[in-house]
Amino acid sequence: MSDGLAARAAAQAILSDVLRKKRPLDAAFDRLGTLPARDAGFARTIAGETLRRLGQIEDLVRHLVPKSPAPHKSGPTLEILYAATCELLFLNVAPHAAVDAANRLARADSKAMHFKPLINAVLRRVAREGRAHVAAQDAPRLNTPDWLWARWTAAYGEDTARAIAAAHARPAPVDLVLKDKAYAGQPDAKILFDGVARLSASSRIDELPGFADGHWWVQDAAATLPAGLMGDVAGRTVIDLCAAPGGKTMQLAARGANVIAVERDAARLMRMRDNLERTHLPATLVESDVRDFRPAAPAPFVLLDAPCTATGTIRRHPDLPWIKSASDVTYCEQAAAELLAVAADMVAPSGLLVFAVCSLEPEEGALQVENFLRLRSDYRREPVTAKDMFGYDEWISAEGDLRTLPCHLAPQGGMDGFFAARLRRL
Repeated sequence: MSDGLAARAAAQAILSDVLRKKRPLDAAFDRLGTLPARDAGFARTIAGETLRRLGQIEDLVRHLVPKSPAPHKSGPTLEILYAATCELLFLNVAPHAAVDAANRLARADSKAMHFKPLINAVLRRVAREGRAHVAAQDAPRLNTPDWLWARWTAAYGEDTARAIAAAHARPAPVDLVLKDKAYAGQPDAKILFDGVARLSASSRIDELPGFADGHWWVQDAAATLPAGLMGDVAGRTVIDLCAAPGGKTMQLAARGANVIAVERDAARLMRMRDNLERTHLPATLVESDVRDFRPAAPAPFVLLDAPCTATGTIRRHPDLPWIKSASDVTYCEQAAAELLAVAADMVAPSGLLVFAVCSLEPEEGALQVENFLRLRSDYRREPVTAKDMFGYDEWISAEGDLRTLPCHLAPQGGMDGFFAARLRRL
């Protein structure tokens, strides 16, 4: 294949994996195989932006094709239509290139080939009329599935829900945590706070200055905040539970903590080990389920970044709204409660437990902590202060917990949605 057709074929296959099989986008990217870097990058862009704008694209296609073809009869017809519509309206690809490539993809599939006249006619109308239709759309609402929209409007109000959804329409920038805050090797980066630098342009991470020498690691600005809630950890033991991908472990190690990092996934643990070696930071790595781990002694600091629906990271994972559902919130809520109870027993008297999730859902964050404090009279909340948040008091909830939203830092490109509570053992 040539002229970008290989990239488009890969993007169409990735979209089929995500939308039909509910396969995570990062896993579906294995479809890229041995594609040249340029084609792989184009395929990633098409698939990612199609998912980011999926509600708008579906709305337009339904307008033009009121009765969509059944997938079992039409093969990848809808995915071809969605991806080409994205190219035309959101990636500004020349109409002749996008339409011709879609026709060729349809012709190459035994089922989609029968719908080639439909694909051709619809895409030519998209090229002529699509921009006017998109301009009249309610993009934040359309690009947010009903199950999430209902939850966010109930939790945050419609205005904030709209701001969150609008933030998801923009790809997330790359943030770096500088091991040495005085490091000046990234001239195209801007310091946000406390040694967190935001790149002004995307590029290959492993080709940036300072990568090989371990001067920094990649971590979203919001994800750096929970570890900072522990204060001075130099020379103290910190147990980091569910530690992968390792950003918090490296933060704590860089501050002089004796970190015991617990992670049950062997492959993720290996990547952590590689990153620690690259950044020349020490930590004790333990491969174990949190529920099976027993520390030699209670620790003065324990950090639990619990598994969750990760709805705070949709800017980076635009597939999440379409592969998850409200039932996932219930499952994660129950699992986190179990892990939080186990983590609490690892904390020494007067010690500090920081509980964090990269979710926007109250059941996984604020309500989780409320339930925990009702059950554990030996714990109390230690409120987060504006000083802890570098003066950004909008990152603090009414209850005194950390609560960042994707629309925070909007002028600088936003940030992930994170919740964290600081809990002191009595």
